[in-house]
Amino acid sequence: MTIFSNNVKTKKQLSKKGALGALSAPAPVSTHKREPVHVAMFSGGAASAYVAYYIVQKYGKENCILFFTDTLWEDADNYRFMEEVAEYIGLPITYRIDGRTPEEVFFEQKFLGNSRMAKCSEELKVRQTLIFLEELRDDELREPILYFGIGGHEAHRAVNLKNFYEHNPIEPIETRFPMLETFTEDLDAKAIIRDEWRIALPRMYGLGFSHANCSGRCVRGGLGHYALLYKVWPEQYAEQEAMEERFRTKFNDFPKEVSQPQGV
Repeated sequence: MTIFSNNVKTKKQLSKKGALGALSAPAPVSTHKREPVHVAMFSGGAASAYVAYYIVQKYGKENCILFFTDTLWEDADNYRFMEEVAEYIGLPITYRIDGRTPEEVFFEQKFLGNSRMAKCSEELKVRQTLIFLEELRDDELREPILYFGIGGHEAHRAVNLKNFYEHNPIEPIETRFPMLETFTEDLDAKAIIRDEWRIALPRMYGLGFSHANCSGRCVRGGLGHYALLYKVWPEQYAEQEAMEERFRTKFNDFPKEVSQPQGV
């Protein structure tokens, strides 16, 4: 297991515009002088796990990185799943850890994350990813190619990611989406992992969650997602509710009447 923390000194500094601002550019290095490295953007879910397996089979372990940004809010079973997948495909996980939780980001930024804007994702995942990719280029002279486990039901995310990585790094970074570009629609990554690899899927799938991010506390989840969280993990829901109330009290936000989610 490889762990990188933001405590490690880096030559990269983000602009005052925030996590998505431009990185300070060093002297340019022509991309033809860099060796390509295939980076599986591992979310801890089934699709990204299968994509990681695919690129290792195609390009070899020595040319691939299994990359995960840890928010420190992940469900314990996610880590179990990720480590078992990493062992199966023979590639250690490269963790990048900011060190803050989403709650700490909300309080520092004085902005409560929601379904339309998630500062936690910008700071803990996107910012750490951009710094890591530029370190690959500068320190190891490797040119990253990013692979995402995005399927047809969320193809709009592929468009957004492609646009983001074309314009926000110092130089554009290529993005690839094998679930959209390579595999047929009938590929069932969950069944392959469960039945062929003999690896139990993250328990959150079995509980009904569509994704396994942040132990069900993802602020982008929406009303249905939080209704499910209230039903299956009421204590987790109560923690989120208490966090929101602390935030509103501290920053004198407008009052909110707390009520039980509908339909549970």
